[in-house]
Amino acid sequence: MAEKNLPVFTLFCLVLAMLPSHTVSVAVMSVDLGSEWMKMAIVKPGVPMEIVLNKESRRKTPAVVCLKENERLFGDSALGVSVKNPKTVYRHLQSLLGKKHKNPQVALYQKQFPEHQLQEDPVRGTVYFKSSEEMQYTPEELLGMVLNYSRGLAQDFAEQPIKDVVITIPAFFNQAERRAVLQAAQIAGLKVLQLINDNTAVALNYGVFRRKDIDNTAKNVMFYDMGSGSTTATIVTYQTVKTKESGTQPQLQIRGVGFDRGLGGFEMDLRLRDHLAKLFNQQKKSKNDVRENHRAMAKLLKEAQRLKTVLSANIDFMAQVESLMDDIDFKAKVTRAEFEELCADLFERVPRPVHDALTAAEMKLEEIEQVILVGGSTRVPKVQEVLLKAVGKEELGKNINADEAAAMGAVYQAAALSKAFKVKPFLVRDAAVFPIQVEFTREMEEEGIKTLKQNKRILFQRMAPYPQRKVITFNRYNDDFAFNINYGDLGFLSQDDLSLFGSVNLTTVKLSGVGSSFLKHTDADSKGIKAHFNMDESGVLLLDRVESVFETIVEEKEEESTLTKLGNTISTLFGGGSSEPTPNVTEPVTDEEEVLPESGKEDKSETQKDEVTKETQEDSEKSADEEKIPKETEEAGSKTNTKEEKDTEKPEKSEAEKEEEKKIKPQKKSKISEEITAELVINDILNPTAEEITSSKKKLQDLTDRDLAKQEREKSLNSLEAFIFETQDKLYQEDYQMVLSEEENELFSTKLREASEWMDEDGYTATTKQLKEKLSQLKSLCKEMFFRVEERRKWPDHLAALDSMLNTSSFFLRSAKLIPEDDQIFTEVELNMLEKIINETMMWKNETVAEQEKRSPKERPILLSKDIESKLALLDREVNYLLNKAKFAKPKAKAKAKNSTSSEKSGKANDTAEEKVIPPTDESTDAKSESPEEVPQAEAPPTEESTVHTDTDSQSQPTEETTTTGPVEQGNPENHIEDEL
Repeated sequence: MAEKNLPVFTLFCLVLAMLPSHTVSVAVMSVDLGSEWMKMAIVKPGVPMEIVLNKESRRKTPAVVCLKENERLFGDSALGVSVKNPKTVYRHLQSLLGKKHKNPQVALYQKQFPEHQLQEDPVRGTVYFKSSEEMQYTPEELLGMVLNYSRGLAQDFAEQPIKDVVITIPAFFNQAERRAVLQAAQIAGLKVLQLINDNTAVALNYGVFRRKDIDNTAKNVMFYDMGSGSTTATIVTYQTVKTKESGTQPQLQIRGVGFDRGLGGFEMDLRLRDHLAKLFNQQKKSKNDVRENHRAMAKLLKEAQRLKTVLSANIDFMAQVESLMDDIDFKAKVTRAEFEELCADLFERVPRPVHDALTAAEMKLEEIEQVILVGGSTRVPKVQEVLLKAVGKEELGKNINADEAAAMGAVYQAAALSKAFKVKPFLVRDAAVFPIQVEFTREMEEEGIKTLKQNKRILFQRMAPYPQRKVITFNRYNDDFAFNINYGDLGFLSQDDLSLFGSVNLTTVKLSGVGSSFLKHTDADSKGIKAHFNMDESGVLLLDRVESVFETIVEEKEEESTLTKLGNTISTLFGGGSSEPTPNVTEPVTDEEEVLPESGKEDKSETQKDEVTKETQEDSEKSADEEKIPKETEEAGSKTNTKEEKDTEKPEKSEAEKEEEKKIKPQKKSKISEEITAELVINDILNPTAEEITSSKKKLQDLTDRDLAKQEREKSLNSLEAFIFETQDKLYQEDYQMVLSEEENELFSTKLREASEWMDEDGYTATTKQLKEKLSQLKSLCKEMFFRVEERRKWPDHLAALDSMLNTSSFFLRSAKLIPEDDQIFTEVELNMLEKIINETMMWKNETVAEQEKRSPKERPILLSKDIESKLALLDREVNYLLNKAKFAKPKAKAKAKNSTSSEKSGKANDTAEEKVIPPTDESTDAKSESPEEVPQAEAPPTEESTVHTDTDSQSQPTEETTTTGPVEQGNPENHIEDEL
């Protein structure tokens, strides 16, 4: 039976596979967004973690966009234009995100790319590029274009739409810079699952592929990442930890981060470029200064980048640029020693991120097991030499893909965050590089004099793990007030870093409705004003809500009946009203009570706050559980305690004891929360309004539509050109000349020549619609010619297939007719039908082929390939029907000889008796062997199927007489057939 159902099951699976899948758009992607390059990776069903190849089949793409008046270019195409027209090319956009116009970083960018005009936004104070009155773009809009292009490459590679993405950013990005990246992704129409720090993504990639090496012993690894624009050193601790959801799992924890915003390969390129410009001016082949020519400097920058790469493997190299300026070629020799001398101060800054990371992690170099190099600029020999000396190791780790590690780690995180994939858990505890605190003022009175006291409370310390939720309680306010959210102590930053950092003030929160909430609940005890903060997975700080909390005492109700308690117990067992709610491991809550500081106790209070912030995750989870316990659970707990007390009481009590017991009886406390309106005033960088975001989206969509329209026109133009040239060539081929008359040949030649002339004169300025119409006219004109040629080319194979099918069918028919009548499985109607179809097909083929041979090749054929295919299908269907019938047919039962009936009956009886009797002794075995009637039966042992059937009969009919009677033997033909088989 199972074998018969197998084809049905297989067919069912096949149908399911052919149905449209609901997971057509479940692919996710990551973008490793560097200052110069970007790398994309995807995960889709059946394809685990793969780097996306761009249109040039390269694994990394320049993060560049070129905006001309009538076209937009990306990647290598845009980079090529930067040499010819650098004013239209925008790159290194990361350094402008979240920066005001007065920020020193903007002035540095203007110096590096003097061809651009950076203007100040009058409302937000940020910058935007102004190429003309019509072409004005913010860095977020340009970055949105780059992100949208990266999604297009990923979609082409994955062959399905993609919307979910994880984007890498530098770990030192502050709140304004992180929000700017999210705004760019929003403009691009992407759903950001997470902004992940690039050093964290690298560490995740390293850990995922070394999962087996991670155990409960902490292992500290430093990743030194020097890219094009910046350098970051990160200390990561790998260790297995126990979780309530997944058991023991590997975890990485960011312990320390050190960075240098300006130390990278691009600064080396600029110094080499300026050195080449100096050499060219010293040659005095031109009267003009090459540094004033933007185009010439762009050429020198490209050569400097190539020169830096070559000098990493060679001690000297000849730099050369054809027609650098004024048709003058440039050629000069540069040595590695000269390069190292130019960048001597940069190489001195290489160890600084290492020391900063160790300080932040409160570790020593001896505790670091390995230092691993990441980033393209770590390939510079001098960087490795200085770093090796600074870390005091025997060698530096190079066992990771320096270019692709971040993209691969980020896409693993994307798959983990997406609901469409299931990956092995790998816990990630990232860390906030910059501390954040809450500041507020409170009125104090000492000796009758009222003063305002400035208070600070640490919300997130430096290197505090996130994602995490925090709650701050203000206990001494009963009216509307305001507080500020600012960065904490940034003393670990240098003066230059502080100037680039921007505003240290984040947000002012103005609360309204505090006073009215107190007036509503005058009879309740105030538990303070609670502000709930959340630092999400992207490291962005959010104020979830502010609420005023009160507590009232409610009289205890009478003790519940036994049935009610039993019902509550059952409800708890099945998940209703559990007194231990599942904690959120990734979002622990820490309460910090705001208290009145006293003289001499302020430092102690701050120390206590620091200790609270450094609590372990388990303690935070415990506090979260305690705060989230439902009111009903509290009530049930109090009643349980009361019952236990009653059980332990003595049987006899005095009246005084009973009265005292009533007084100390626990009472139920009820919490009341009322939402407080919070107005946020952003102090660092204003977020764009919803109207501005919509306008930016429309601007980008218009550019995209223009690009698509341009691509469609180019496609139509190329199609028309190709059709004209190919058809003109076909007119000279033998196959086409055979089916064309002289008049038709002349007509086609004339029309194609006219179309070619129209292309030369007006075609390249024609609209897409005109091009499509012209192509449609030519195709319609040549349709009949193509049809004749195509049919004649198909005839040989189609006719051969038909002849083969006729021969096969005829042979099958003859074989079927030779089957004896007793064994015949086909009906006469079926055989006659097959014979009729064979004869009709053969007759149609002979007549049609004969008729076709009489017609001229220049006429429309009557022997059509679709008719031959139809005849083939009809024959094939009929033969397959009969073959399937033969495959599943059962042989007919043969009549038994009369003289064998008694033997079979006795054999049956003996078999049945044997099944019901205890295993025979030696005597019974000998007796059986002497019986002549049982010898033939022993030669053909029953099959497994017949044995099972016999067992069933013996159980349902236990008497020996009924088992051996004749009528039962005749009424059970299936047993008989199985014995025969």
